[in-house]
Amino acid sequence: MSSTEPVHSESEKDPWSINVADHPTRADSPEYVAARQKMNEIATGATGLIYGLPPYQDHHGGALWLKDDQGWFLVRNVAGIEWSAQFCAEPAKVDLLRQNAKRLYDLLQPQIKQELDPDGLLDTPITDAAGVAKWTDSIFNAGVPLQPTFHTGVLPANAPAPAVPEPGGVHHYPTPIADIQLFKFDDFQLWVTDQEGNPAAVAPVDARGSGNASVHVLYATPGSQLAAQKQAAESANTPLILGPDHPISQQAYVNQQ
Repeated sequence: MSSTEPVHSESEKDPWSINVADHPTRADSPEYVAARQKMNEIATGATGLIYGLPPYQDHHGGALWLKDDQGWFLVRNVAGIEWSAQFCAEPAKVDLLRQNAKRLYDLLQPQIKQELDPDGLLDTPITDAAGVAKWTDSIFNAGVPLQPTFHTGVLPANAPAPAVPEPGGVHHYPTPIADIQLFKFDDFQLWVTDQEGNPAAVAPVDARGSGNASVHVLYATPGSQLAAQKQAAESANTPLILGPDHPISQQAYVNQQ
């Protein structure tokens, strides 16, 4: 164990801190090694992946790989389990994820089920921590292929506006915001820089071509003045909208007419 205390703290440069039940030092399990190898084998030859081109890191995001006459493609389970989250995971609830995956493969592709699951994990009820651990590191959870920047990338502070590079990783920014990077127009700048030099994320407030150049602030760096403004607005049940003349709005639309 890494500590004799019942919990320990995890943190990094980004301002977050959580209490995690104490657990053995992390090491690559056989399931994880096999899942990573299989994921890269499949994803490298897959077409139509919204996550871009390799190299990939394997994300614990609930991967369910399927195959048709065009090759492999990816759908995702209703939830993914991050590695450290397994230590607060209730086996009966994790088993619902297994059941959901099993029903999909039994219904659509029993032959693919055998290829991905020769040891019968999908058919084995999850009843204890060992079962949760196997599921967490399996191809059915740890097989989402993400590029390193989209997986664990951190946006730099004090980047000159509007030169904040994209993307920001799903481990550091809320998924509903990070996912916008995958489908937005290339000429819209999702990540911008606030007045203090911190990364922020914004979205348009009207349809493309409307002429409305205001933006909705979706994310502000914790502790920043913009974050305080966002919190104050949302406490009053209103979004933080910045008008077209605001420097942040101008950054967002700098590549558009």
